[in-house]
Amino acid sequence: MKTDKQLLVLLHLSQLIDLITGIGGLLVPLIIWSIKKDEITDLDQHGKAIINFQLSMIIYALIAFPLLLLIGLGILIWIAVGLMCLIYPIVNALRASSGQEPFYPLTIRFIK
Repeated sequence: MKTDKQLLVLLHLSQLIDLITGIGGLLVPLIIWSIKKDEITDLDQHGKAIINFQLSMIIYALIAFPLLLLIGLGILIWIAVGLMCLIYPIVNALRASSGQEPFYPLTIRFIK
């Protein structure tokens, strides 16, 4: 296995595609992770963290929709999810460039 910190950084930053497409932030890392996870050191760990984070954010956004209609609380959840989807990929790209493990808060571990 080889080390490729640049690919790890790009993997985290590829989540920002969500800002343009809405779903690309899950699909691009999923494709890269599934193809390269056995070739690049630490890519499996980073890929799982990203996929778990993206799936968790999708679930939180879906839960916020009925709360928006019922009591208006959903808008605060959507803002929080949006900020997390903007900030944490950048933070974890920096962590990956320095060789640290990824950390995404409020993530449900679907893939272990």
